[in-house]
Amino acid sequence: MEMKKELCDLIFSKGELKHDIYYSTIETFELFRTIAKDIIAQLKERNKQTEKDMRFDFIDRGDFEFEIRFASDTLVFMMHTNVFEFSRNHEVMKSPYIRENPERSYCGVIHIYNFLTDSFLYQRDNDLGYLIGRVFINKEKHYFIEGKRELGMLYNNFNTSLITNESVQNIVESAIEYTTNFDLLTPPYDEIKVVSVGEMRNNFDKKSLVTAKRLGFRFQADTDVQH
Repeated sequence: MEMKKELCDLIFSKGELKHDIYYSTIETFELFRTIAKDIIAQLKERNKQTEKDMRFDFIDRGDFEFEIRFASDTLVFMMHTNVFEFSRNHEVMKSPYIRENPERSYCGVIHIYNFLTDSFLYQRDNDLGYLIGRVFINKEKHYFIEGKRELGMLYNNFNTSLITNESVQNIVESAIEYTTNFDLLTPPYDEIKVVSVGEMRNNFDKKSLVTAKRLGFRFQADTDVQH
């Protein structure tokens, strides 16, 4: 039996759409990689001039991941290989930009996570990181960001925000700014006052004690902006 034409058309049209979005996201991620690497190079050069003993590194983790390390912080940029659509209840879906063409609501995603650099250097596997932002990119290379403070409040106009060298530079710098201002707080005393013999034998300070910037506090208390 011959396949239904409507189903065949649907498969090819949706497949072409996702193909276009995937490559828009790949190109955007490569731009993030290039600009992040350049920022780290600038920080390294500035560090040489000031003769400060600070660490700045760019670490490539393959096609879909890279890290930048600056002072005591690490930002991990990860691209998801799949294409997503915003839920019907999402604020983005109410915009004229999406209503004019529903295909614009399909996006690739780049996640930005913040970790403590020492968590990697000392292999503290129990330490926690935080998603500080995720960048959605559609086939037209318009972008939208859900995230914390600097990221979420500055980059949420989907219909006018376009991926360019300048916009990516601003996003990376905003992520660095937020991370630098997001300080490590001492954990509540009662959470660490009791230590087992096993934890002490297993190198308490490196493995068993969970370290995170807001351990014991509600990270969500920071300004979440989701549109």
